[in-house]
Amino acid sequence: MFVGRADELDTLNDALARAAAAEPQALLLGGEAGVGKTRLVEEFATAAARHGAVVAVGGCVEIGADGLPFAPFSAALRALRDALPEEFAAAAAGQEEELARLLPDLGEAGAGRHDEQGTARLFELTARLLERIAAEHTAVLVLEDLHWADASTRHLLAYLFRTLRAGRLLVLATYRSDDVHRRHPLRPLLAELDRLRTVRRIELARFTREEAGRQIAGILAAEPDPAQVDEIYARSDGNAFFIEELAVAATAGDCAGLTDSLRDLLLVRVEALSESAQKVARIVAEGGSTVEYRLIAAVARLAEDDLIEALRAAVGAHILTATRTGDGYRFRHSLVREAVADDLLPGERSRLNRRYAEALEADPTLVPADARVMRLASYWYHAHDPAKALPAVLSAAVVARRRHAYTEQLRLLERAMELWDGAPEEIRSALRPVDYAEVYPPCGCDPATTPLRYLDLLAEAAVAGRFGGERERALKITKRALRLLDEEPDPLRAAWFWVQRSRLVQAMARGDGRQELATAQDLVRGLPPSEVHAEVLAVAASWSMQRRPGPEALAAAERAVEYAHMVGARETELDARLTLGGLTVEAGAPKAGLAEMRQVLRDTRAEGMHQVAARAYVNLPSVLQSVGRDREAVPLLREGIEFCRAYGLLDSGAWMWGNLSEALYSLGQWQEAAEAAAHATRVGHGAMPRGAGALTQARLALARGDLAEAGRHLAAARAWYGTHDPMPQQSLPVARIALGVAAAEGRITDARAALLPALDAGFPPGTHRYGWPLLLAAATAEADARTLPAALPGRAETLDRLSAAVRTLTTGVPLWQAYGQWTRAELLRAQDRDTADTWSPVVTAFECLDRPYALARVRHRLAAALLAEGGDDERERAVELLRLAGAVAAHLGARPLDDTVARLAQRARLTLTGATRRTPADPATALGLTSRERDVLHLVAAGRTNRQIAAELFISPKTASVHVSNILGKLGVSGRGEAAAVAHRLGLFAAGTLAAETPG
Repeated sequence: MFVGRADELDTLNDALARAAAAEPQALLLGGEAGVGKTRLVEEFATAAARHGAVVAVGGCVEIGADGLPFAPFSAALRALRDALPEEFAAAAAGQEEELARLLPDLGEAGAGRHDEQGTARLFELTARLLERIAAEHTAVLVLEDLHWADASTRHLLAYLFRTLRAGRLLVLATYRSDDVHRRHPLRPLLAELDRLRTVRRIELARFTREEAGRQIAGILAAEPDPAQVDEIYARSDGNAFFIEELAVAATAGDCAGLTDSLRDLLLVRVEALSESAQKVARIVAEGGSTVEYRLIAAVARLAEDDLIEALRAAVGAHILTATRTGDGYRFRHSLVREAVADDLLPGERSRLNRRYAEALEADPTLVPADARVMRLASYWYHAHDPAKALPAVLSAAVVARRRHAYTEQLRLLERAMELWDGAPEEIRSALRPVDYAEVYPPCGCDPATTPLRYLDLLAEAAVAGRFGGERERALKITKRALRLLDEEPDPLRAAWFWVQRSRLVQAMARGDGRQELATAQDLVRGLPPSEVHAEVLAVAASWSMQRRPGPEALAAAERAVEYAHMVGARETELDARLTLGGLTVEAGAPKAGLAEMRQVLRDTRAEGMHQVAARAYVNLPSVLQSVGRDREAVPLLREGIEFCRAYGLLDSGAWMWGNLSEALYSLGQWQEAAEAAAHATRVGHGAMPRGAGALTQARLALARGDLAEAGRHLAAARAWYGTHDPMPQQSLPVARIALGVAAAEGRITDARAALLPALDAGFPPGTHRYGWPLLLAAATAEADARTLPAALPGRAETLDRLSAAVRTLTTGVPLWQAYGQWTRAELLRAQDRDTADTWSPVVTAFECLDRPYALARVRHRLAAALLAEGGDDERERAVELLRLAGAVAAHLGARPLDDTVARLAQRARLTLTGATRRTPADPATALGLTSRERDVLHLVAAGRTNRQIAAELFISPKTASVHVSNILGKLGVSGRGEAAAVAHRLGLFAAGTLAAETPG
């Protein structure tokens, strides 16, 4: 009978109801061994099935590296497919090759080249598969014994818990809380999931005495003696499994003879079995979580009748139980299995594993095909036979790699390294790289005939560690390899390992990887073309394109294309051609460069090179944006996002969302830009695209006048980018936003501090896309703060340096020509030398571009210059310019620009007919100040003289003096400084309006 657990069952049933309402649920069920987790799950699953839910159960094996990676997901997906075959087939359509890594029943897993996004791609496709299946049917996914989960299973579960947002799906994972010690690999995952509001955690407590009494009554089918309940409860301490064991032992009359040893308690019923039944129990205990009947028979070597009788006795004693499919046996409770396995002698354990391995080698059909290689590797390894174990473990590592289970692959490769010296030379010499080493660095040898080397294992392990996130282990492996190569020089292999080190130190935020790449280039210099040589050049060119574009990078890309083509490294060739196209555009030949990049996109899609195609979908639109063709980039980005969603290329998709948000911002589609930026910053993406998304959010907040929000997003972008590798495409936009926020808050010294590192570093070719907006923001800040006393120190030097930097930046396309004109105009404004003739060509330049916000800003500048000239024709034109600028600002929600336009119109006594205007909030009304006096006080607080006030408000200096005198009287102060202090103290003017009217 089911005892207690009413609250826990209510929680599970509530989660099921929410899931049925299309609100995905994630739950963790923890409790000590034997407390009743499985019983609770069974009760819940039965009830869920009665309510029409499809329940799919998968369990973890007890040693992750010895079992099939993703084993619980494979079992659960198989159950889903069996329950909903048509729905499953429709949901998996088009992605069977990739999903076969989790469920081999779908066919042969794709044999494409492995990459950093392989695991993320598989995880994303799995999440989408589950969402599609659960679109119409409530599905319950149960993953048991998470404390035994392999790393890949843990990572996939964490991904699902973080990203599932749709479908009628409930995911429930159970684990033993008493097994999760401080260094247990599950502990960090539990801590991470505890921080997710979407995950509910249930801790199953032990039974109370009353509940224990009810359980005993159910077992005995009679009301127990209270004294017996007290004794059993005291000895079991409320653990449901121990209560059952003690109650059964008491029924058999053995309770008095039990010791206090936990293992003895668990073994008491095993030892009561016949010798043959005990033998079978020991065999099953060492065979795995579940052992197939035919395999048991092959290992036990008993007559069939004797074997069946032994199994019957073990099942009847509640030691073993048949599997759900009826083709094998497992222990009824894992605690008993562990006790029986621990009771084996060392020699006995090795002998049993050898018999399992020999039986499986003699008849591979004894176990399911997808588990055969892993099981054989485990049996031979635990049989302590290096000659047999080494090739078996290497074969298992290949299977793990094909399933994108890179952490398990690394663990198996480490076992292979451990076995290497112990295996006979004839065994090692028979191994071939072509069979076991996909990343085998070519060195002029034939991998089909050359013996596998220890260095090849190190190469595989380094890549497995990098792909699986075990970067520290991978870095140590590359160090070991390079030490060996110092003793036996091999330039190509050494160069290959230095490239891996470069990638690792960048991923670990320990540097920019430049020195490691330089070492690799030195090693291959002068050598004949090879795949390694081509890869070194391609990686170096890509590195330079992002950080130091120029002739050297272009030459490296050209050689990489040439070498890769010569040696038939097609994927490296296309990747290098993509880099070459981007560098060609930067070199001043946009037509040729863009044509090359478009061809690479077509070729990679046609040839199924999804990773390079995804990079093309990132780089091609980005290069289009760099030459001002954002409207052309948008449909390409949307197409790329769909491509990445179809193939599970999560990080590439995130980069596209970030680029899309930037393009939409430029085109004046700010709401859509905000949504795209939010997509880029989703949890689960890489740090860099999340930083780009956060930066666009900061840019939007700054333009809308929300400085606090801009600061928060800026801090997030800095955190994602880090400081280890200050690439211009990151550091320059960060500096631009930091400068804009500081200027808007009146902190001109901080604004200059944000600019100086960029001025010191200079603006090499290819940085104009990020350099021009930064220089413009700096020039605007200096112009806005030109009359502030705090701005005077260092102002002349800053303007000189800005002017010098402007002369170095390229203006090869209309967009950057327009930015150059605008920046020079702001520098003239900073010196009070701008006129309508200064701003008129800037407006003309932007009227030909797709930049509505930028156009609105320069129209406002031209209007101000026209009003300063004072003619009737100029005023009429200024009205139209301000009306257009104000309409754009209001539509975009660009409050600073909107307020600036309104103030300028107000000072000039203009009525902006045909536009919906709002008057900026002004608390000075309570002090009795007139509208004109408020304008004058605003300028007094900003440090303006009477003559400057007159020039800005288009009045005479005498009139300005009268207004100042009236203000001093109404405020009850004796001087301009006190008036400014009162204005600041009472908060009469919004932060930032004194120093910067239009942030960059």
